[in-house]
Amino acid sequence: MARKFPWTTLPDEKLLQLRLKDLKVTIDGTWLEGCLADLYDELAQRDIRVRPHAWISDEWFSPNNTPGIAIPFYLTHPRLMRLERKKILDVEGGTVPECMRILRHEAGHVVQFAFELQRRRRWQQLFGRSSKRYPSYYRPNPASKNFVEHLPLWYAQSHPDEDFAETFAVWLRPRSNWRKRYADWPALEKLEYVDEVMGEIAGQKPLMAARRMHVDPLRHLDRTLAEYYKKKFARYVVDTPRTYDRALTRIFTPDTGRHPGVAASAFVRENRAEIRELVAKWTGERKLTLDTVLDGMIRRARELDLRAVGPLGKLRLDFALLVTAETVHSLYSPSRRQWFAL
Repeated sequence: MARKFPWTTLPDEKLLQLRLKDLKVTIDGTWLEGCLADLYDELAQRDIRVRPHAWISDEWFSPNNTPGIAIPFYLTHPRLMRLERKKILDVEGGTVPECMRILRHEAGHVVQFAFELQRRRRWQQLFGRSSKRYPSYYRPNPASKNFVEHLPLWYAQSHPDEDFAETFAVWLRPRSNWRKRYADWPALEKLEYVDEVMGEIAGQKPLMAARRMHVDPLRHLDRTLAEYYKKKFARYVVDTPRTYDRALTRIFTPDTGRHPGVAASAFVRENRAEIRELVAKWTGERKLTLDTVLDGMIRRARELDLRAVGPLGKLRLDFALLVTAETVHSLYSPSRRQWFAL
């Protein structure tokens, strides 16, 4: 039976005042146990003798000094997942398929450091130097075929360690058919290398097997949920200094007193959730980032006094395509390519 917590009935404003350590949540008895069991099965089927231990922290990560995986606290309880979605609009790892994608990625980090693969010359030739400093932000090339695509936002391009972890995750996923999927990509060479090395270490005892530690466990985190979300919000929200006047006036109509349509700003507000969902699905952009773009468009539509005139279904689709075009242009244009928080 699932454990009951006194904070589950608190309103958001009260819940946000709790310290992370006071949540006292664990993996035991949650759906995460099943995901970890599936990960262990996938590793065992390849005879990779690593069984990453897991603990609850404030985000997903795998340290380089212990063969384990930290899982964010909000995944342990539906009440916390609802709060995460309300504050950030996404719940990273909040479904079984998405959780498994992230677990395979983190398992890639575990395998890398457990067997010290980054010391190998061929590893360094293909992925780069693991000792390279992690950036605070990275700017990917969405058109590049030198990297696999597993987690959103071309995460493999952020650092050599992430490149390996993403490649490993693609290789590990059952029925991924990676040879066919990446047949014409330079990234195939990395996948073939992973396949070769995993065959080599199959059945071997990892070098780091005994160092089982919990790094930044939830029980040691004193900051409040409000402080946690303030920091997280600042990381994902981007400034939108560009004006959208020309694009907006291609879809909406200036108010001359002759058009009975609703205010364009109100139209976007009413449809923002559906549009945000569509554009996030089409582009891979974070919903919270898209939300700030929509805020900017709403503000300009109001300042320009634009009206939503015409069939609402067509206006909704046209506006979604506009936001998609702006997002893709920002991602692909060399002069405007977007930076992402790591």
